[in-house]
Amino acid sequence: MNRRLTREHIFKTIFSIEFNEKEEFNEKVEVYLSELEASDKAKEYINNKSLAIYNKKEIIDEKISDNAKKWSISRMSKVDVSILRLAVYEIMFDDEIPTNVAINEAVEIAKKFGGEHSPSFVNGILANIVN
Repeated sequence: MNRRLTREHIFKTIFSIEFNEKEEFNEKVEVYLSELEASDKAKEYINNKSLAIYNKKEIIDEKISDNAKKWSISRMSKVDVSILRLAVYEIMFDDEIPTNVAINEAVEIAKKFGGEHSPSFVNGILANIVN
């Protein structure tokens, strides 16, 4: 499984944050991974990164809010917020992922899963964060 596909699966699990409490989130991730056709290593990576993002959600959301001029997280599309959470986590906490890669991948996921303006919206907020 390549990195982009792995990120897409992480995005899908992160998307469920909006709809579940922590205990339910853990269960949802487990169910999702049990149905995913992937290696145990890929599943472990997806699980670990999803949980890490969930555990740092408050810090990540604060960073997003501080850099989203005139936008609150509650007004943003849940898809865009999920993409931003993944990218901001990679920028702030994942030393293995270069910042430009995290941004590019977030924009590509936004093109695939977001609305018409999602790629530019995601890119703009991430640009504010890294500047």
